[in-house]
Amino acid sequence: MNGIVILVLILLLVLILVRNIRIVQQAKAYVVERLGAYKTTWNVGIHFKVPFIERVAKIVTLKEQVADFPPQPVITKDNVTMQIDTVVYFQITDPKLYTYGIEQPMVAIENLAATTLRNIIGDLELDQCLTSRDIINTQMRSILDEATDPWGIKVNRVELKNILPPKEIQNAMEKQMKAERERREAILKAEGEKRAAILEAEGEKESAILRADAKKQQQILEAEGQAEAILKVQTATAEGIRLINEATPSEAVLRIKALEAFANAANGKATKIIIPSEIQGLAGLAAGVIEGVKEEKTEA
Repeated sequence: MNGIVILVLILLLVLILVRNIRIVQQAKAYVVERLGAYKTTWNVGIHFKVPFIERVAKIVTLKEQVADFPPQPVITKDNVTMQIDTVVYFQITDPKLYTYGIEQPMVAIENLAATTLRNIIGDLELDQCLTSRDIINTQMRSILDEATDPWGIKVNRVELKNILPPKEIQNAMEKQMKAERERREAILKAEGEKRAAILEAEGEKESAILRADAKKQQQILEAEGQAEAILKVQTATAEGIRLINEATPSEAVLRIKALEAFANAANGKATKIIIPSEIQGLAGLAAGVIEGVKEEKTEA
């Protein structure tokens, strides 16, 4: 019987010892009290708790946590009531302060965030609230981080998730945005038409310049062609005169050439031909030529 009692006592002692061995996981901390007073904080690893004297007062997670608070009514500087909900990202840096610093720390953070948000929004107008989210987030994070530091909490980020103005304000803003879009559309359309007109005018200008240049080049080429033709005729005439002078033609040849010239003149529209005195000796021949020309005209 005594052996059984001793065995039971040994088993009970082993069970008590096993139950007082604690393994602290990664990213967690155990706050340990001895006889109701803070004793120590256990970090990652294996630990032994003195039975009946020490106890784990709180298990604290050291991971970054997210607190999504419901929308809070706030009033802007220009007396517009809005609903704004905030998201706070925080992390416990001191488990002891978090355990003993304040009762219900999450409720305290929520109320602190609400009052801080009201103070910040109260100094801003509606348009500033809608366009200054980053500024509001930065100010709130700085104030909350400073206020929660004695509680062993570090506020990493604060975000305004939704900003909801009253329905009538939203309708007015939508109409304003629509009018602004229509104005921009009209401006872009006018600028497009202006640009198109400018391009068309520039095209017509360049086309006129090209036509003028083409006409100018044509006239220049025609003038150069005429000048070259005249030059060639004059050159040929001069060459003919030079050859005649070099050949020293007789007086008879010159008279024959003169008669040929009169014959050519007779082929024209003239009805009268004056024969120079130098070729009076050939009058009979010239008269014959003229009569022949008249007969041809009469037949025609």
